[in-house]
Amino acid sequence: MAPTPVQTRAIPVLQSGRDLFAQAQTGTGKTAAFAIPILEKVDATLKRPQALIVVPTRELALQVTREFGAIGKYRKSHEVAIYGGVPYGPQERALARGTQVVVGTPGRLLDHIERGKLDLSGVFVVVLDEADRLLDMGFAPEVRRLLRRVPERRQTALFSATLVAEVRDLAQRFSRDAVEVAIQPEQQNVDSVEQVYVEVLDQDKVRALEELLRRYETDQVLVFRHTKRGVDDLEEKLRKRKHNVAAIHGDMTQRERERTLERFREGDLHVLIATNVAARGLHIEDISHVVNYDLPEDADVFTHRVGRTGRAGKTGVAITFVGEWDFDQFDQLRAKAGVPFRREILELYDR
Repeated sequence: MAPTPVQTRAIPVLQSGRDLFAQAQTGTGKTAAFAIPILEKVDATLKRPQALIVVPTRELALQVTREFGAIGKYRKSHEVAIYGGVPYGPQERALARGTQVVVGTPGRLLDHIERGKLDLSGVFVVVLDEADRLLDMGFAPEVRRLLRRVPERRQTALFSATLVAEVRDLAQRFSRDAVEVAIQPEQQNVDSVEQVYVEVLDQDKVRALEELLRRYETDQVLVFRHTKRGVDDLEEKLRKRKHNVAAIHGDMTQRERERTLERFREGDLHVLIATNVAARGLHIEDISHVVNYDLPEDADVFTHRVGRTGRAGKTGVAITFVGEWDFDQFDQLRAKAGVPFRREILELYDR
């Protein structure tokens, strides 16, 4: 099997010992991009953690651990998944038996450290997987505490779907002269999505959204806002107007997020409002419409948002709000995205 673009570019960097800052979406083979060089370097005769992989969720911890196991099945190294919501005992016993690779969520990793069950003094490589999502979910303080617990002389790799400023700051603070690798997201979903834009004043956006919900008569709509505060504000306004709506962002617990997503999948919710990062990894096949309530910051964010619809061979519609101060940015976005947009006129203004 041929290596993916992120594997082709990231594996040699990590094999060389350099730090890495990589932009790569889920489903691009990024786990193997760091698992292969790590497994090449760990010493299976040393029964202590040598590689630390920090992930935002229990599901990702289990997924990454399984992939390490599959890639290293003919090696004698061991890996363990560390995450909350389950008893400490089995994880403590796995650590006590001796493991070379630890994959875990920040809070539970720190718990084991403070309980004296996890020693990171022998770690020579740290990977922050889905670093933007770690920060969006509020794990920045825990990540910093973890990075202070590992030796300064280490290799650090960050993988992120978006190159937001907060992730860049983290990379600059905790890595040294990192090589930057950017893998462009796939265009296949974008090509199956009809692109629509509407010009709207900021103060009219809620009414504009209501008009579009009526016009398209959709079952499920995903609405994107930049910030958690913006998500909550729009949810409150739509709820007061009797819409069946919910929000998802990093201030919610994992259980709350999962419950909200399940309601959306089952059709109990009409509108789901999300930040960019909180919506990553959503596997909901029937989202027919996406609304960019706030203009995407760049073409990568745009592609990520729009890719939530038009899946599994279906078509979708993406509607982008263009505010009175957005026209220059929108022109740049449209040129970089390389897809045609159709303008729609709101009845709100056509009077």
